[in-house]
Amino acid sequence: MAEAKVRWTHQWKELYEEVIDSGLCTGCAGCVIACPHDVIGYKHEPGQYKPFHLEEELGLSDCIHGQKGCTSCTRACPRFRTWEAEADEHLFGRIRTEDEVSGIYSDILLVRASDEYVYELGQDGGLVSAILIWCLENDVIDGALTSFLEGGDEDGWKAVPGLAVNREDVLRGAGSRYTYSANPLAYREAKEQGLQRLALVGMSCQSSIGPVMWNRKVGKVGRPIKLNIGLLCSKTFDDSMFEELFWVKYGLPTDQIAKMNVKGAFQVWMKNGDYHEINLKECHAWTREGCNLCPDFAAEHADISTGGIGDATDWTLTVVRTELGRAVINAMLEHGVIQARPGDDDPGAVALMHKLAAKSRQRWPGWAESAVRLGV
Repeated sequence: MAEAKVRWTHQWKELYEEVIDSGLCTGCAGCVIACPHDVIGYKHEPGQYKPFHLEEELGLSDCIHGQKGCTSCTRACPRFRTWEAEADEHLFGRIRTEDEVSGIYSDILLVRASDEYVYELGQDGGLVSAILIWCLENDVIDGALTSFLEGGDEDGWKAVPGLAVNREDVLRGAGSRYTYSANPLAYREAKEQGLQRLALVGMSCQSSIGPVMWNRKVGKVGRPIKLNIGLLCSKTFDDSMFEELFWVKYGLPTDQIAKMNVKGAFQVWMKNGDYHEINLKECHAWTREGCNLCPDFAAEHADISTGGIGDATDWTLTVVRTELGRAVINAMLEHGVIQARPGDDDPGAVALMHKLAAKSRQRWPGWAESAVRLGV
């Protein structure tokens, strides 16, 4: 006789106690977009970047809709209870083994965009921009949940969620920010426009939203996310760092920053051509609260995980995880829009990914779901 499936009854009260108030919340906003009653708020402001309850009837820690049976928020949360095992099972049909500290994958490549303009404007090879442009122009997706700069390139460096629907939009969002943007919030605009096939570009925490939603059957909100691109990420910084450190100590106005990167130091290129390096240790004080306990450096539940680590700074380290991810990369190679080399060409980058993945897993507290620390 088949074992009866346990009914999912967990609601905002459990989410608040076990994830938000405990410090496990990364601020991914999965619960926000999944809430069918629109009672979960979110603020893109320094010191914020996490969900909160809007209704006053039961206070911050409980929800009248949850008491009546609504469970959407916990079903959407990629840090609630056995999230990693559930996402693994949904994507790969098995749970990662102890030696798969960077998650399950099929291939590791070094990839760069063939289009020189996309390559120059993008970050570390421009792969993410190339993927989004190719998928939009070849009718694979009709929109991408990504990030833009608030107010445009001339007004600063604050990252905000944005919806890209064409090449120009994609290139507008090219480049890394290193501050946090809850890109899934752009889902609301996509929904208003009636878009049904979306790519999600997000930090590692955000790339787990889709598989967790699908596995827990959260409802319609997860269905439009067809392609999941994850960014290798050890941490992000609070926006106040630009004013309180970059400007006050180093005299670097954020509206004059042209590009930034992290390669052993915080590298900053200014619009006038100047180059500056800031010791990463100085930036640690501005580490965003939601990153302190995050165990996922390698974006282990994306279709394709990417990042600019290692010696080949003009190529993107690319981790192909799913059949869909491989199909997209292979088709782009056949179309000549990307170039690829074996990941073994930069063994230091692969080793660094595994090292940083193991280090991130050590952050996961012992009182939380123990399987997440497997292999550490």
